[in-house]
Amino acid sequence: MASIFLRALTRSRDRLAEALAGLVPGRRADSATLDELEAALLGADIGPETAAELIDVVRDARAEDVRPALAAEMVRVLKSAEGPGADAATGPRVVLVVGVNGSGKTTTIAKLASFHQSRGDRVLIAAADTFRAAAVDQLRLWAERLGVDLIAQGSGGDPAAVAFDACQAAVARGSDVVLIDTAGRLHTQGNLMSELDKIRRVTQKVVPGGPHEVLLVLDGTTGQNGLRQAEEFLQSAGVTGLVLTKLDGTARGGVALTIARRVGLPIRFVGVGERDSDLVEFDAREYVEGLLGTEAAE
Repeated sequence: MASIFLRALTRSRDRLAEALAGLVPGRRADSATLDELEAALLGADIGPETAAELIDVVRDARAEDVRPALAAEMVRVLKSAEGPGADAATGPRVVLVVGVNGSGKTTTIAKLASFHQSRGDRVLIAAADTFRAAAVDQLRLWAERLGVDLIAQGSGGDPAAVAFDACQAAVARGSDVVLIDTAGRLHTQGNLMSELDKIRRVTQKVVPGGPHEVLLVLDGTTGQNGLRQAEEFLQSAGVTGLVLTKLDGTARGGVALTIARRVGLPIRFVGVGERDSDLVEFDAREYVEGLLGTEAAE
């Protein structure tokens, strides 16, 4: 998997590599080189607090120790936010997927379906973003392509009713995983959060303990701006994990460190391409190897 992160984080890694090239073997980094390295960290969308902490870690290190020290500290920051996802005691595992419109949420659901299929799970998708006809149509096409069950209503239908029907169908059909798409925006943010809470309640009526995971989808190309847009979801939607999309081709690949530090929630998956198979489980060590181009210690 490391090669996937190496490919996806090329632009971010090149920027950091240029700064690290100024280190002189056998000598400690001078202030100018450290300033350049900090600027590169900021350019990779590693937030100012995290960047300053990373620079402090390597301030007195010899040149040959800077990259390994950075890698070890980055892994530590990412792992500090890790945590296990809840498993379903009985019945299907219910996953609620939330996020602002344009984050890649609906496509991510298709990729999640493909991921679970690859593990031998029987997947059912609930098209509960009924306020966007295009989202329902998009999921219908993906479901047909992947050969997974889809529960949907017409445009403007009741999202909670779709979620309820989907959970009932999953129990009846012996599905292993239910992926529920949700609206990214309603007339007011309060209405949106009320709708999400209603969806959560109706799933629990069918599947005890559901939803077992609430995944927030974040667009990696928008970096910290995207994180600010999603703060309402973080505060109100009971988010348990994150999916970072569009990580490939962005120079802001360091945003995962900012997310881990600011949010304190685990990154479960990252999107690294357009294919349905281009969603991989997040691995802190391999991510850091892709970002720095060096082996990261456990």
